[in-house]
Amino acid sequence: MKCPFCKNSNTEVIDSREVLNGDSIRRRRQCESCSRRFTTYEKVDLADITVIKRNNTREPFDRNKILNGIMRACEKRPISWERMDEVADKIEARIRKGGAREISSKKIGDMLIKELFSLDPVAYLRFASVYYNFGSPGEFRKYVSMLGKKAKRMK
Repeated sequence: MKCPFCKNSNTEVIDSREVLNGDSIRRRRQCESCSRRFTTYEKVDLADITVIKRNNTREPFDRNKILNGIMRACEKRPISWERMDEVADKIEARIRKGGAREISSKKIGDMLIKELFSLDPVAYLRFASVYYNFGSPGEFRKYVSMLGKKAKRMK
């Protein structure tokens, strides 16, 4: 494994841990040249899944797109990178367990919006505003009201 900072190919594994029910391994590595640390993930290469976009185009499933959406929604929120990564892993696992070779981007978005609803109210609203294409402050109020009802039920 090459160091992403200095490109040296001599790195040492400092720590290894299983993640997502043992389906992947997280490794902390340290470069023997520049001493910087970085994380790698080792996962089983499973069958390709095709995502059907809203405009009916098809593209290969990319877990990083889910993670990027989560990271944008959670920007400047008190949510660890590890927690965001767990959410992406959970969604990917659900997609793969479904066994289908194709899935709509809407189904993926629906899974993500449910996870963000449980994770963080602000992240949920950020994602929902783009996902549902809010066109007015009234639409924002509707979703804020929904979050308020959820908070009351949790008390």
